[in-house]
Amino acid sequence: MSRTLATALILCASMAGASEQVGCAPVQVDETRRLALMEAVREAPNAEEAQRLTNGLWEIWADAPDDHAQELLDEGIDRRAVFDLDKALAAFDALIAYCPEYAEGYNQRAFVLFIRQDYAPALVDLDRALERSPEHLGALTGRAMALMALGRNAEAMDDLEAALALNPWLKERSLLPVLRQRLGEQDI
Repeated sequence: MSRTLATALILCASMAGASEQVGCAPVQVDETRRLALMEAVREAPNAEEAQRLTNGLWEIWADAPDDHAQELLDEGIDRRAVFDLDKALAAFDALIAYCPEYAEGYNQRAFVLFIRQDYAPALVDLDRALERSPEHLGALTGRAMALMALGRNAEAMDDLEAALALNPWLKERSLLPVLRQRLGEQDI
């Protein structure tokens, strides 16, 4: 076989393999583990135990559906950690385009938008994350804080109370007095 023919066959085979991976693997969550952790967090005796259990939930949320999605997620988180927000957004945009059913892509992009003080687009992404993962504590508290930043305090209180019903030890519980004061000053 000639070298040119061999190269052409290898190229065709690799293109065929690439076309098979059109999109993200289905999102799969160990629901038994997630539900057990959610219950344990709700019943945790103190903030330290609740945080330890919540870390287990974050392991679930940050476990992307496949290797490519995980690379995109990790790249976005790494870029955000060094405040390279443009590259973080690009990674999360790519993740969402590749895995539109993966809640954490939306949650992480919302976090970057929140840091940029782009609260309205952050809310859109947080809503998308919560459609896919209704008990996502990060998305619920992030939504409460974005709503607060927009002056939508009654909605923020609803989201914060929903998050605290899932984890009464969240550090964001410190926002309750602020919201109560704001709502006391407004006609609702």
